[in-house]
Amino acid sequence: MTTQAIKKSNKASEATMESVDVLIVGAGISGIGMAVHLRDKCPGKSFALMDRRDEIGGTWSLFQYPGIRSDSDMHTLGFKFEPWTEQKAIADGPSIMKYLHRIKAKNDLEKHMHLGHKVLSASWSSENARWTVTAEKSDGSHAVMHANFLYMGSGYYDYDQGYDAKIEGIENFKGDVVHPQFWPKDLDYSDKKVVIIGSGATAVTIVPVIAKKAAHVTMLQRTPTWYFARDARDHLANFLRKIMPDQWAYNIIRKKNVFMQDKVYRTARENPEKVIAKLEKPLKKELGDKYNKEDYTPPYGPWEQRLCLVPDSDMFKAIRAGKADVKTGHIDTVTADGIKLKSGETLDADIIITATGLKLAVAGKVAFEVDGKPINFHDHYYYKGCMFSDIPNMAIVFGYLNASWTLKADIVSEYTCRLLNHMDATSTRIANPVLTDGVEEDELFDFSSGYIQRSIHELPRNSTKMPWKLNQDYLFDKKVLLKEPVDDGVIQFYGPNSVASSEEELTMEAAE
Repeated sequence: MTTQAIKKSNKASEATMESVDVLIVGAGISGIGMAVHLRDKCPGKSFALMDRRDEIGGTWSLFQYPGIRSDSDMHTLGFKFEPWTEQKAIADGPSIMKYLHRIKAKNDLEKHMHLGHKVLSASWSSENARWTVTAEKSDGSHAVMHANFLYMGSGYYDYDQGYDAKIEGIENFKGDVVHPQFWPKDLDYSDKKVVIIGSGATAVTIVPVIAKKAAHVTMLQRTPTWYFARDARDHLANFLRKIMPDQWAYNIIRKKNVFMQDKVYRTARENPEKVIAKLEKPLKKELGDKYNKEDYTPPYGPWEQRLCLVPDSDMFKAIRAGKADVKTGHIDTVTADGIKLKSGETLDADIIITATGLKLAVAGKVAFEVDGKPINFHDHYYYKGCMFSDIPNMAIVFGYLNASWTLKADIVSEYTCRLLNHMDATSTRIANPVLTDGVEEDELFDFSSGYIQRSIHELPRNSTKMPWKLNQDYLFDKKVLLKEPVDDGVIQFYGPNSVASSEEELTMEAAE
């Protein structure tokens, strides 16, 4: 082994040891929200935030494709404790990053940050009532941290790879092939013919932006998507901020938007034709003679998959102007200079963008174990949508598919603070949702989206009844997590010395 190799090996084996009450994994929306709630509601708790990236922001730091923006309004994607005060309610990525940096500075979170730390493993010890977390730093060395409680705010998709749709013949293409998750900074699409494969939120965002410079943009879809056109600005919110304090105006608009989101979702499931009529009206108006039913009528109802937001009808305007179009069809093969469809039609291209979706990853792909036994999340049930059966002292955020991510992040953070304060009040150090017999399994998501269905075998399980259930109902979850007693008779509280006896008692009770 060379001297350089020996030095590198020694450096990689170095480890620093720290200990905190709460370790937050992820410095995006979920992690930053938890840190602020923790400071406010559990001021005596020490905490740290770890993130694999060298800056905060999570999704909003990673994704750099043209036009990156929110796909829901910032009055619900923003935190309850920090009003959104920009003019546009549908915000671009840089504006969201500015918002998160403001929160970080305002709450003095910098000193709690451990950026450039990729969490590799987390091991729980019931004997010591703590987690041991190992992370790899940017320089290759390792850091080890002990934590009494672990809060996973690491998102729900794989940062290392997007979904590979296995497109036939893609290796034959002589132009650039780009996945939006790994957008190259130097990509020049000026005066180029671009084909975007996919019709989800990412594709819908990219089309109108690159259409401004590209020679032409084609969005190629296997099936159409339901679109929701709305103004990027919330005129009522902007008016209210002129006549009352920002927080008051924000609270009003947030409640109004939560109510409207819930109403539209329920109506879509109960009376889909009514919602379809409302969705199609602005679409037909903006597209004019470019509208055809084949390309804009999905084979499923609204909210059976997530609606795609089109702010200011920007994509429709690009299509009507002739700068972009939509093609519905299946790929036969990719050629050197374009795509051949099974219909026989060919699409010329200089650049192909594979907006084919995300690859889900549970809890940041961290290797978990409890008392020496590796954890397979598919063997565990969700508990109240934010913990897992038989995994102590750990909470996780999985946001809503039918509403803003932060709505869930806020109430999970508040619930976790309630849980920690209850443990302090009862002098207990372990909180474990213990699963008993008789739980009836149900499908995890009532959504047909491809990225969900592809990963269902890796995701935690869901029951038909609370508390072993992940819901898509914010108002219901808000009541459960913030109003109902923490000690519900299901989650078990004890100290490390009473772990064995408590488990024996539960076993005996189950047997009886």
